[in-house]
Amino acid sequence: MTLSVALFQMDIVFGDPAANEKKVESMFANLKEKQVDVVVLPELWTTGYDLTRLDEIADHEGKRAISFLSKLAKEYKVHLVAGSVAKRTDQGVTNSMLVLDANGELVKEYAKAHLFRLMDEEKHLVGGNENGTFELAGIKSAGVICYDIRFPEWIRTHMLDNTKVLYVVAEWPAKRIDHWKALLISRAIENQCFVVACNRVGSDPNNAFGGHSMIIGPWGEIIEDASDKETILYSEIDIQQVDDVRQQIPIFTDRRPDIYRL
Repeated sequence: MTLSVALFQMDIVFGDPAANEKKVESMFANLKEKQVDVVVLPELWTTGYDLTRLDEIADHEGKRAISFLSKLAKEYKVHLVAGSVAKRTDQGVTNSMLVLDANGELVKEYAKAHLFRLMDEEKHLVGGNENGTFELAGIKSAGVICYDIRFPEWIRTHMLDNTKVLYVVAEWPAKRIDHWKALLISRAIENQCFVVACNRVGSDPNNAFGGHSMIIGPWGEIIEDASDKETILYSEIDIQQVDDVRQQIPIFTDRRPDIYRL
């Protein structure tokens, strides 16, 4: 099975959901000449890291984003791993990934589990406690957010049920972009899966972001690597390769969880 993906490596307007919605709409308009199965957006694409204004700009229960995204999914007949949004709940604001199918139905919400202290997430957000596994386009998949990829035990937790694609959405700073690349490659190799990773570009008042959205194969090979400019990164991936690699080196069969101490 071949899966066609499009990653929206976009610059995010700081604290302006309406402006960011317009930008996403304009990027979707560029899909009309392409056959795409899944569109991926970056982390906190509606607001950026304008965390001090979340009382004003956070999306109540994600309703605005879900409504907006549902219309686009149905119009363009694509599945969405729609980055993440600042979602206001009764327990606080979460950094929540939204996954929708091509019928515009919400498939999964995943609240970022690991909050990034260097960007003050722990001061303004609450962490999630549930995993990010889901099925999309008939493929067992998982989604995590930015800092999560520094926790290999969390990623492995998502891979134990024959998961084949790991989606990563991020606002990863440019000064640590080498970490971004190395971690993504490592997660692909050790889990023998495709990694589809969408990062933002541009800057906000406190950070410059590095782009380099990537598609990585189950051998750890870089299939596509974007620049540090705003772009749409396209790729097709052959899901059968995951099974082929796992048969050649059966790491999931050879695991020894009885001796692991986590």
